[in-house]
Amino acid sequence: MSTKARILEVAAALVAESPDGDVSTRAVCEAAGVGAPALYRHFGDKEGLLSAVVDHGWDRYLATKRDRAPGTDPVQDLRDGWDTHVEFALHNPNLYRLMNSPAMRTPPAAALESHRILTADLQRAAEHGKLRLAPELAAQIIMSANVGVALMLVSRPATFTDVSVSRRVRDAVHTMVFTPDVMASPGTGTGTPGTPAAEASGTAEAADESRLPATAARLNALLRQAPAPVLSPAEDALLTEWLNRLSNAPRS
Repeated sequence: MSTKARILEVAAALVAESPDGDVSTRAVCEAAGVGAPALYRHFGDKEGLLSAVVDHGWDRYLATKRDRAPGTDPVQDLRDGWDTHVEFALHNPNLYRLMNSPAMRTPPAAALESHRILTADLQRAAEHGKLRLAPELAAQIIMSANVGVALMLVSRPATFTDVSVSRRVRDAVHTMVFTPDVMASPGTGTGTPGTPAAEASGTAEAADESRLPATAARLNALLRQAPAPVLSPAEDALLTEWLNRLSNAPRS
């Protein structure tokens, strides 16, 4: 193992073991058996070292996502992705807080890759007519909620003690971004057999309300998959703007 790799592994281990998630460069040097000049030569300073630890953490998190093949149901992939995200945070609380720290002024490339993977799964859901928002907006909503829940669970475990919190928030957010028929299906855990007539009527009204934005989101997604451009760049930009407005318009 190279000196740089050894310093990085030691720093990541010390972050994980630290009561407050912080480490000193002196402690890292002592544990790695190197002098301070070696650390500064490879990482510049403490901030550079912690940035490298964050990159290392994101790579670990993304390892399973990079290797998985898309499933036949993009909605289930998105549910599983939420749960995997929270599980990673719970197993790596100090690292996860560091990965999402405001002190990390420049988002790591792997963090941007994580967002692209989420958006791609939402794109597949839109192609199936299951999304009621544009994939880009839906990705922002889901990612912010997923990270928020995970941070609360690892930062305030004495307050957030109910293990069902993550699933409840996940289903509430997914209700906002997916079409009503998706969330009413038995596989989501939110639908129930024998729904009363009043509730069934409400579901039908919600489905009617979501039909236009869902259709706009699906058409937008399918146009992106066209093997050859049908419209001019200007026409494509204008149509995309219109479809995004239709799918992302606030609804009561």
